[in-house]
Amino acid sequence: MEHITLLIGIVIITALVFDFTNGFHDTANAMATTISTGALKPKTAVAMSAVLNLVGAFLSVEVAKTISGGILDESAGIKPEVIFAGLVGAIVWNLLTWLAGLPSSSSHALFGGLIGASVASAGFGSINGDAVVMKVLIPAVCAPLVAGVGAMLATRLTYRIGRNTDPAATAKGYRAGQIASAGLVSLAHGTNDAQKTMGVITLALIAGNVVAPDSDPPLWVIVSAGMAIALGTFIGGWRIIRTMGKGITDIQPPQGFAAQTGAATVILASSHLGFSLSTTQVCSGSVMGAGVGRKGGVVRWSTAGRMFAAWGLTLPAAGLVAAGAALLADQGDWGVTTVAVLALAACTAIWMASRRKPVDHTNVNEGHDAEEPGVITTAIAAVIPPPAGLTTTAADTDPAKASA
Repeated sequence: MEHITLLIGIVIITALVFDFTNGFHDTANAMATTISTGALKPKTAVAMSAVLNLVGAFLSVEVAKTISGGILDESAGIKPEVIFAGLVGAIVWNLLTWLAGLPSSSSHALFGGLIGASVASAGFGSINGDAVVMKVLIPAVCAPLVAGVGAMLATRLTYRIGRNTDPAATAKGYRAGQIASAGLVSLAHGTNDAQKTMGVITLALIAGNVVAPDSDPPLWVIVSAGMAIALGTFIGGWRIIRTMGKGITDIQPPQGFAAQTGAATVILASSHLGFSLSTTQVCSGSVMGAGVGRKGGVVRWSTAGRMFAAWGLTLPAAGLVAAGAALLADQGDWGVTTVAVLALAACTAIWMASRRKPVDHTNVNEGHDAEEPGVITTAIAAVIPPPAGLTTTAADTDPAKASA
């Protein structure tokens, strides 16, 4: 086995940067409803989620195996610079959707980046099509639907059981339940999403002949991936937390409990089976299901439509960015350097744009509807408009009118 080269070291660092962006991009999955209902203070919520993300990273390696030896064909000559280009595509898309406050899928950004870069460099033969369909595309369609229907039924059952009880007492109990279920989602997120970075790093090590094909992630890879996603989670993706907690529907404690429990069940079951699904899509589906499940509840379909558009764009958009990066990176050291410089410039520009209207723990629960849609959100909606009927109505923004 060879030693880790400078290029593989760059790939590892880039993978951990992606893992960090995955952490703050997906914090909303576990904690948005808990924060929006006041069950936990924002800073406490993200700290709790960070710890449980780290713990979850050590529970399984099945999803990591799907990434390192399933999606891409290791025998097709996948080089470390191709993996680097794929990660660049995923990071740029993650940051763009974070700036827009859209809960898109970090997982699909990663898959799109790796697939786009591999096709550009080694052709379509480098992709295991069956694995992509069975392990990625089918779960992408089914998991949010299953979680949404489960959350809707659980919400209706919850309100039916508690219809003759004291609302104040039950609200307190459900807030406690929310904290427990949010912890379970955080644990599930670490189990599923941290493994994706483990798989990418392991794939890079295999491509560089550092470890043998079909190897499990080394312990240092598991530890570093868990730490990176935990740190990103602690930073808090406040823009997406606002959208998930306030922008999709008005969540009450019973709904939050039902949504988070349903999401955690789907994510943990999928992780056990090695399905590398999107925790963002699962949690978003659960939140929408909980909104539909409460009598008089509101789902703001205009926001949901923009989310659906972002979901549809994620794989091809990240893939196109990564394909361009791969074509550059294949030119040699100067190409890899150029990709790194361009990626750094793009990330810096996105961060500077985010400072114009900052969202943090102090204003995360302010009204989402008061904001004008950002440039990126508007552009996404223009490319793929919300489906017919998913337009903003009075009921989208006024719960009183929705229940009238």
